[in-house]
Amino acid sequence: MAAVRISSRSGLPSLLVYLGIGIAMGQDGIAGIQFDNAELTQVIGYAALVVILAEGGLGTKWKEIKPALGAASSLALVGVAVSVGITASGAHYLIGLDWRQSLIIGAVVSSTDAAAVFSVLRKVPLPARLTGVLEAESGFNDAPVVILVVAFSTAGPVEHWYALLGKIALELAIGAAIGIAVGWLGAYALRHVALPASGLYPIAVMAIAVTAYAAGALAHGSGFLAVYLASMVLGNSRLPHWPATRGFAEGLGWIAQIGMFVLLGLLVTPHELGNDFVPALVIGLVLTMVARPVSVIVGLLPFRFPWREKALLSWAGLRGAVPIILATIPMVNDVEDSRSIFNMVFVLVVVYTLVQGPTLPWLARKLRLTDADEAADLGIEAAPLERLRGHLLSVAIPEGSKMHGVEINELRLPAGAAVTLVVRDGKSFVPLPTTVLRRGDELLVVTTDPVRDAAERRLRAVGQGGKLAGWLGTGNGNGGNGGRGRR
Repeated sequence: MAAVRISSRSGLPSLLVYLGIGIAMGQDGIAGIQFDNAELTQVIGYAALVVILAEGGLGTKWKEIKPALGAASSLALVGVAVSVGITASGAHYLIGLDWRQSLIIGAVVSSTDAAAVFSVLRKVPLPARLTGVLEAESGFNDAPVVILVVAFSTAGPVEHWYALLGKIALELAIGAAIGIAVGWLGAYALRHVALPASGLYPIAVMAIAVTAYAAGALAHGSGFLAVYLASMVLGNSRLPHWPATRGFAEGLGWIAQIGMFVLLGLLVTPHELGNDFVPALVIGLVLTMVARPVSVIVGLLPFRFPWREKALLSWAGLRGAVPIILATIPMVNDVEDSRSIFNMVFVLVVVYTLVQGPTLPWLARKLRLTDADEAADLGIEAAPLERLRGHLLSVAIPEGSKMHGVEINELRLPAGAAVTLVVRDGKSFVPLPTTVLRRGDELLVVTTDPVRDAAERRLRAVGQGGKLAGWLGTGNGNGGNGGRGRR
């Protein structure tokens, strides 16, 4: 828990803190624990990755990633292929590795990590399209990368590249179909079957997500893609007790990350990293300065992205725990020099996370992709009042929100919704229609069930566009149906 606090205050990805704890506990550290079980690490890493992908999918908003879906899918498929080819060529011609080892390293390090990206960008507002691309890409590209690493690590050479591409396409299609089906059926069941206790809903949601992974894997599809899509479907459905479910998933995600990173830190042996340090830096340089930018350029050819956004996407390809977990696959399959491959991947991830992480916000500002005055999105939490057929919305007005200076009656909430309480500077009061809202205020909004979505949509519109949001095209003015709004 202390490590979580340190990483959040320092702005560095939590990966480094947890890996450091594992190294300190390992055989070269203070505790001196002897641990070299790569197979157990892989199994636990896979399980943790399922939980992390489930948590990420539950928190993904469909309306935010929908405009970026095509670009993210292209980066996750075409971009990964380009990155693997360039990185493998660099490892082969510059380091002298054979082609099998080079392809394994190229595939292992081609997966990006959303947690690492957003941990350093959480205080830097980016355009919604960029955040959608980064989030969706990191959720989609794990699946093809896992398939490639397993294919390159199995005995014998990979025959017929077109057969490999066909296998990847088939597994992704099966995983996607199963994930969407399991998520839809699970959401339908949770909305129509009343569980005896509210605490069972978070457990049921996570159980459905894990079931999607299991079903995808048993059907010889991509279980990782299945769990991510199933969780995204669940996260965008109106499920009972959603705030409690979201908090439960976040807690499980933290536990999975901490346990996985500490275990990976235990597996590494620091005194063995010396011989692989320079090769790792060279491969990382090829990946960061050549493979990632070229993959972004090629992957985004069908889409209109300014060069500034492409530059940021190129530098934002941070690597996290996934490459280190995947580096255990060749160890389990007894690939020649697999320990050296693991060490190089470990060094590459740590060093280039230290280089890219702190410089990413600076680059975003230099490219003028951030705006200090940009309106921040409201923090809204909802609690259902099932017996009263209503909802309580807790609304936090952040710095930069254009709701600052707006009167209560200028919110123009739909009939059936009202602001009942305002908390300001630690004191609460019942507002008047002429009460002026300020940044830092917290509001308690009561809505009936039919207008719950319309009320939230209107609040977000005012937060982004101010009191004239209805006329400026940033949201509808007086509610509407219970569906999601359009921008």
